[in-house]
Amino acid sequence: MKYRLLAGGSALVMAALLSACGSSDDTAGKSAEGRTNIDVWLMRDSVSAQFQKEFVKGFEKAHPGIRVRVQIQEWDGIGEKITAALASNDAPNVIESGNTQVAQFAQSGGLVDLSDKVEELNGKDWLPGLAEPGAYEGKQYGIPYYAANRVVIYRTDLFEKAGIDAKAVRTRDQWIAATEKLDKGGTQGIYLPGQTWYALAGFVWDEGGDLATESGGAWKGALDTPEALRGMEFYEKLQALGKGPKDADEADPPQADVMAQGKVAQVISTPGGANVVIEKNPELKGKLGFFPIPGKTPDTPGAVFTGGSDLVIPTASGKQDAALTFIKELTGDAWQKKLAVAMSYVPNRTTLASAVAGDPGAAAMAVGAANGHATPNTPSWAAVEAENPMKDYMTAVLTGGDPAKEAAKASADITRAMKTDS
Repeated sequence: MKYRLLAGGSALVMAALLSACGSSDDTAGKSAEGRTNIDVWLMRDSVSAQFQKEFVKGFEKAHPGIRVRVQIQEWDGIGEKITAALASNDAPNVIESGNTQVAQFAQSGGLVDLSDKVEELNGKDWLPGLAEPGAYEGKQYGIPYYAANRVVIYRTDLFEKAGIDAKAVRTRDQWIAATEKLDKGGTQGIYLPGQTWYALAGFVWDEGGDLATESGGAWKGALDTPEALRGMEFYEKLQALGKGPKDADEADPPQADVMAQGKVAQVISTPGGANVVIEKNPELKGKLGFFPIPGKTPDTPGAVFTGGSDLVIPTASGKQDAALTFIKELTGDAWQKKLAVAMSYVPNRTTLASAVAGDPGAAAMAVGAANGHATPNTPSWAAVEAENPMKDYMTAVLTGGDPAKEAAKASADITRAMKTDS
C-alpha cells in the first residue's frame, strides 16, 4: 500500500462509480471490433504515465482480443470508493489495492478467490509481506504487485570520516557500535523520532513477537510479550543515539528536512526520502547511501514492514478471465522487471530482485523485503491504526515509563480497538 488505507461507503460515491465505470454487461463490454473491454483501477503514482502507456500497448498487442481502459485513482478515500464499487453491479474488472487492505475487502465477499491460480502466478516465490496480507481465512484474494519498505539512508562522507564501512554493518550490534561512533561532535548518530512505530514493529518481529495475535478467532494486543518488550528495548537504545523527539513520528517535523540540515548521519526511510533530502540541500548530492536495516545475525536482514500493492478481481466483474490475463501479464517476469526499474520498486518475487541491482536504494529495499512482514491480517487492524496506542506506548517508555506496565496498557488498548471494530 502507499502507506495507509480505510473503508466505508456513500450514495454519492456509488453514483460517481456507476457513471465512471464501464458496464459489466457482456454486450456493453465488447468493442466495435469484438474485443473485450476491461476497466482497471491503478493508484496515483504506482506507475508512471510512460510505463502505463508501454504496458497497455504491449498487453493489447500480445492479447488482441482484450482492450484495457486504465483509470487512475487517488489514495485519499480509496477504501470507501473500493467498498462502494464492490457492492455495486458495475465494478471495475481489476483493482489495485493496498496490500493490507485486502482482508477488509475480502471479508465483504466482494473479491474473487484466486487460490487455484497461485501456482501459475509463481506464488511460491512471492514476497511474504505482499502474499500474506493478500490472503484471508486461508484463501488468496490479492496477487502481489510491487513492494516498498524502509532502509537506512546514511551520509557516506560521515561514515568515511568515522572509518566505518557501511557494507560491514550487518547486525544490530554492529549498527549500534557504528551509530555510537557517529553520535558526537554535534552530529546525531541517527535521527529516530520516538513514535516511528513501523521501525519498532520490525524489531519486534526480529525477536519473534508481533503487534497482535489471534487465537480461536479472537485478536488481542501483544506488545507485552517478552519478545515485543525486547524489540522496544532495542528501539530505545537506538533512539537514544540522536535527538529525535520522543513524542512525534517521522512526519513531525519531516525527517528529510532534519537530515537536510547536515547534522544527521542516518535515518530510517524509504529510499525516496533521499531525493527529498537532496532537494532541500543540494550540497548533499552524492553523499547519501543506503543499506538494509540490520538484523540480529549477519545472514538475515532486519524484519521490515512491507508496503505496496496487490491486484484483486471484484466478484461483480463479468470478465474474470480477461482480468486474470491482465494480472498474469503485469505480475509476470518481463513487466515486473520493467516496473521495478522504472519506479524503483521491489518486484513481487524474491527471484526477481536482481532487476534492481543497478539502483542502490531499490537494491537495499529488495534485500530487506526478503524478510518483510505486514500488520496483523484482520480487517479490524484499521481501527487500531486510527487510534494508534503504539505511539503513546513508545513515548511513555522513552520518557521514563515502566516498559512492562506501559506495554500491558497498550496491548489492552489494541485488544479493545479490535473488538470495537469487529
